[in-house]
Amino acid sequence: MAVGASAMVRRPGRLTAGVANALLAQLPLAVAIVDIDLGLHYWNDAAADLFGLPPLAAVDVPHLTEILASIPHLLPLQRDRIATFVKGEMEASNRGEAESFLRVSLGRERRLGLRVRGIGARRWMLLIDEGRVFGAAGRSQAGHGDAWLDPLTGLSNRRHFNQVLRDMTENASAASNQALLMIDLDRFTPVNDTLGHAIGDALLCLVSQRLSGETRDDDLLARLGGDEFAILTSNGEKAEALGNRVVDILSRPFVVEGQVVNIGASVGISLFPEHGETAEAIMRHADLALYDAKSGGRRTCRVFSPAMAERAQTRRDLETDLRRALPLGEMSLAYQPQLNVRTKTLTGFEALLRWNHPVRGAVPPAVFIPVAEEIGCIAALGEWVLKTACNEAARWPAPLTVAVNVSPRQIENSERLIRAVDTALEVSGLSPSRLELEITESSLLSKADDVLATLHRLRDRGIRIAMDDFGTGYASLGQLRSFPFDKIKIDRSLIAGLPEGADAAAVIRVIAAIGSGLGMATTAEGVETSEQAALVEADGCTDIQGYLISRPVPASAIGDLMRRYSLVEA
Repeated sequence: MAVGASAMVRRPGRLTAGVANALLAQLPLAVAIVDIDLGLHYWNDAAADLFGLPPLAAVDVPHLTEILASIPHLLPLQRDRIATFVKGEMEASNRGEAESFLRVSLGRERRLGLRVRGIGARRWMLLIDEGRVFGAAGRSQAGHGDAWLDPLTGLSNRRHFNQVLRDMTENASAASNQALLMIDLDRFTPVNDTLGHAIGDALLCLVSQRLSGETRDDDLLARLGGDEFAILTSNGEKAEALGNRVVDILSRPFVVEGQVVNIGASVGISLFPEHGETAEAIMRHADLALYDAKSGGRRTCRVFSPAMAERAQTRRDLETDLRRALPLGEMSLAYQPQLNVRTKTLTGFEALLRWNHPVRGAVPPAVFIPVAEEIGCIAALGEWVLKTACNEAARWPAPLTVAVNVSPRQIENSERLIRAVDTALEVSGLSPSRLELEITESSLLSKADDVLATLHRLRDRGIRIAMDDFGTGYASLGQLRSFPFDKIKIDRSLIAGLPEGADAAAVIRVIAAIGSGLGMATTAEGVETSEQAALVEADGCTDIQGYLISRPVPASAIGDLMRRYSLVEA
């Protein structure tokens, strides 16, 4: 084949397409012949089809770089790589192998093997094989293509995504209406932890399939890692509609190996070039929009706005201030009493953390507790609360109890939590039976076996365990029997539905009945009226907590509450 091609190019002038194709038509490769200056003297029909070239007779002898530059679907980086490789091999008079990627529009890749072969008369033949990469000994190799793919889902990976995003932003004339969608799965980690990594991996593949069904051929869909996905689309005007479809399809139940799994997704969108002219700016603004979507309750889609950057700066300031709050003495505890509905006597107090910021004023726990968990200072705060609450409760008459909230992050680090509890009890002298630890339903979703073991270790010390905010939808009534709870605290959202809400009353009766059957106390949280108190007592609750009795008060006001209400009998 090389001899025949060499004989052809030695003739004066350019070969006709018909003669060349008659000799080369049987090659399953795209073929082009170039001179030392990268002038193209020939390409066969396969090359024309592969690169979208015009018929050979329609143009004069062009330059290879001109042809590459005229192909709108080829990445500029790859255009340069092809030209540089070919020129280098020709000048070195060597045969070489390289790999390139042809990008069809924005997102679809075809792996190409490229070989340069000298054929004499200062001509070189380029052999281009789609789907195969030439190795040094002529063997097929995986090359860099596999390094650009996610091995689990087969989607593009972060490395490839970053390259395409950089090219998009650097080639503004060809990318004037693009959009980036950042996608984060909601509640994937609990599924992965409770059902196992095999189920988690299968779920990610199903997510990939659903996302693929919503993207166009010229969109780039990538898995960036973990439960994070991204879509680059050239249809920026309809990016928000695409984001809403993504939220919708991922909110529908999945069936994984016979198990029904419910997750969801949050989506953040940034537009190019409206929201930034660099890859870094587009990514940063899409991340800000994603964070805004997650902060707004998840399972939603948000498009970036400048206000999000302002909120992000406020959040960073809050994080900085929160890290310094404890050393600066800005934290304090307030105590809310709990009352036995039958005897109308105090049974104990719940310790509630308060942050008194010198500029912001009182920062709500609903604002700073999630931040503390995310930035990793919740353990230090929790240990301070334990120590302070136990020291205060040790001054109260027995058997009044003190309830302390324990976050899911504290539960995850069981050894540190148990050491903190042991230390607080030892230093304060408080009896373990007077300490009650409240955990939320969400704590049971991740590594349930480990959580169960931790709770048993605490309860074996004589410490009471309460399920907090029960009824918000995560845990099941059946789990109450599996975990060593002494008390169920019914979420205030159910109590708020009384007296009008018949459904809320029915749920409260069921929870109280099951609690009674399992030997557990039941506390109704958020009781604000005498009518609500009477109803929850009639429904079987043993205790109440809420503004009807008292708002949370500082330690100095506890004596007044003790004088107002009788103490529970020992």
